[in-house]
Amino acid sequence: MQSIKFSKMHGLGNDFVVIDAINQEINLNPDQIRLIADRHFGVGCDQLLLVQKPLTQKADFGYRIFNADGGEVEQCGNGARCFARFVLDQGLTSKDEIAVETKTGIIYPRLEQDGQVTVNMGAPRFDPASLPFDADDPQPTYPITLHGEDISIGAVSMGNPHAVYQVRDLEQAPVTQLGPVICGHPSFPNGVNVGFMQILARDHIRLRVYERGAGETMACGTGACAAMAVGRSWGELDDTVKVDLTGGQLLIRWLGDNEPVWMTGPATHVFEGNIDI
Repeated sequence: MQSIKFSKMHGLGNDFVVIDAINQEINLNPDQIRLIADRHFGVGCDQLLLVQKPLTQKADFGYRIFNADGGEVEQCGNGARCFARFVLDQGLTSKDEIAVETKTGIIYPRLEQDGQVTVNMGAPRFDPASLPFDADDPQPTYPITLHGEDISIGAVSMGNPHAVYQVRDLEQAPVTQLGPVICGHPSFPNGVNVGFMQILARDHIRLRVYERGAGETMACGTGACAAMAVGRSWGELDDTVKVDLTGGQLLIRWLGDNEPVWMTGPATHVFEGNIDI
């Protein structure tokens, strides 16, 4: 049995168990991750985040992300903000801006003077192979068939795969019905996060996200970046957009082309604890 010290954190209600794997030896299998994530028998979280030493000298830290189902994923935007707050609060760095190594590249979270965290999330990738998505060439929208009917989605990678489906009324959006169906669609061999986007104005959208391996969450940082990038590629959004999620608001900026997407939002510490596994 191992006793693991952790922090419980959240970004707009998207909650995390964050573990320092630099100063304690951590070897967790999927069953143990599912137990920690369980809201009745464990701590409870949407994702578990591991803070590690980097593999290269280009980064300050390594960052691994596990969904509540125990599966490892490539990226998590709300988690990145909590990651930056965690390493500062724990005294693992004194830098206001850090380079963090993920499975799909380096991201650069920065602590702002008002306590918000801004993250350079990298450039969105619209080529289908980057998600991966079963299509030959990048298109603004793609038809996919669900239960014998065709719908149109946008698709983009923000280091992890996202499908974006525009709706007229977010309150009535079929998130729990269509989310898991699109997530498991054979056109997405590795699954996909599904964003349901309502455009309110050129600088303001509402969003709900059904996340791979976690279900609908209160907020999804990469989902907000993906929705903004897709909406801007459609010519319907400006380069700075407020994104209202169930748990609160993020500010997303993207100048287009190969420029990075910038995400700004809060990162909140909830409590410290230990769990015996």
